[in-house]
Amino acid sequence: MARTKEVTRVQELIYEMKVGQVMSTEVITVDLDSQMSNLRNLLGEKRISGVPVMDNEQLVGMVSIEDFITCLADRNSDCSVREQMSRDVKTLYDTDPLVHAVQEFERHGYGRFPVINRETGKLAGIITKGDIVRGLLNKMEIDYHEEETQRRLIDRSFEEIITEKTRFTLRYDIVGKDFNRAGETSSKLKEALKRMGIPPDILRRVAIATYEAEMNTVIYTSGGKLAARITPDEIAVEVQDSGPGIKDIDKAMKPGFSTATDQVRELGFGAGMGLPNIKKCADQMQLESTIGEGTRLKFSVHIKRSEDHGTNNHR
Repeated sequence: MARTKEVTRVQELIYEMKVGQVMSTEVITVDLDSQMSNLRNLLGEKRISGVPVMDNEQLVGMVSIEDFITCLADRNSDCSVREQMSRDVKTLYDTDPLVHAVQEFERHGYGRFPVINRETGKLAGIITKGDIVRGLLNKMEIDYHEEETQRRLIDRSFEEIITEKTRFTLRYDIVGKDFNRAGETSSKLKEALKRMGIPPDILRRVAIATYEAEMNTVIYTSGGKLAARITPDEIAVEVQDSGPGIKDIDKAMKPGFSTATDQVRELGFGAGMGLPNIKKCADQMQLESTIGEGTRLKFSVHIKRSEDHGTNNHR
């Protein structure tokens, strides 16, 4: 018997939430011309291991406890932050999906990332792994109370809407190359399915798969269309674009393979996990692509209602 695919609430939230929702906005910084001796006192008092370095309200570097130790080892006298700081600073944007932040922590092994406001280009906050955990726990607590309040209504709605004779399709346009609006289509579909009372475990799988499909369309094409067909037995999603097409589908299905440009990667997208994540979440998946004409992706998630496996798991 095939193992049931599961997507946890945490996995769903890291796709749904943005960096700006969990980052700390009370950022402790130091000036470019500060002395490392002042940094020692600051790190000790605030119990932090590193801070952004600012010059005229612009982020110019990061300095950490490791930099302070290096200063002590190299010199008998004090040295300036300017001399010891790291200038090659990896940052995140406040509008980046939280999943990108998780990937960056795993890739670089850093303890913290400065967060930049995408519109102003100025420092907006700082994010640590602890911020992510706290943000997820806070969101889950809110969601728990909302679900408890609406549970009876959702169960009744599911029975009323998804009947044996009900079949309908939701259609959306996806705007290509617009990263500020990236994720809107999948969010709209998720909200629509949620109002129908689709079980949370099914909703999570559809939401993640649809998000990944939408991001591929945004990154690689000028736009496309998404159609979600809902029946009593499944949610079937089709995404079609008129982009450049995929040269090697087998290679594209491998985790980590990506043809995204450096510019797109700098924005926090194109990690090469989109298609593998869709396959992981879906019960069925089909991908067709023609070079110079476009790509058609189809995937479906089977619906199992409460009578199929007991009470719905709302957590």
